[in-house]
Amino acid sequence: MEKKKLRQTIIEQRDKLTSEEIIDKSNLIAEKLYSLSAYQNAGAVMFFISFGSEVDTRSMVEETIRRGKLALAPKALPKTRELIPSRILNWDEDLAPGAYDIPEPRDDTLRPCKPDLIDLLIVPGVAFDLKGNRLGYGGGYYDRFFPLLKPGTPMVALVYDLQIQPVIPVEEWDQPVDIVITEKRIIKANL
Repeated sequence: MEKKKLRQTIIEQRDKLTSEEIIDKSNLIAEKLYSLSAYQNAGAVMFFISFGSEVDTRSMVEETIRRGKLALAPKALPKTRELIPSRILNWDEDLAPGAYDIPEPRDDTLRPCKPDLIDLLIVPGVAFDLKGNRLGYGGGYYDRFFPLLKPGTPMVALVYDLQIQPVIPVEEWDQPVDIVITEKRIIKANL
């Protein structure tokens, strides 16, 4: 299936989840994330900020702050398709709808952090396979961001099990994630 059609199909399936299902599944995913040594040992964790029917990352960001870790969120620069990691201290005060209406750090609360200080990257995506191959939203922001991380930085995807596909079509520049967490399993794809 071509990327555009697969993207549309998976988002349609994901959008059928009720708000209760999203919260329940997100809580199960969060517990699996907290169990990872990569999370426990990380001093700085960059999260995608959830939007629409995505796995809800709010409680995970807030728990990360509570645990005394640096919680970072991306600010998108649409002209260059770059991401700026920014420290989040308070979800409600620091975030506002930004590019594509996705919540992101506001200009007046931007606290930039160098990408090579990130110990764990939580990656968004529409679909993944068991090898960690990722179908993103098509903007290329994360593909541009991955090379800025220090080598060996674990990349973890948080998705619902319905987003796992047998095969994801990949290009030569696509970089797979290391771990995919769903409400049902932890897939160690590249460890």
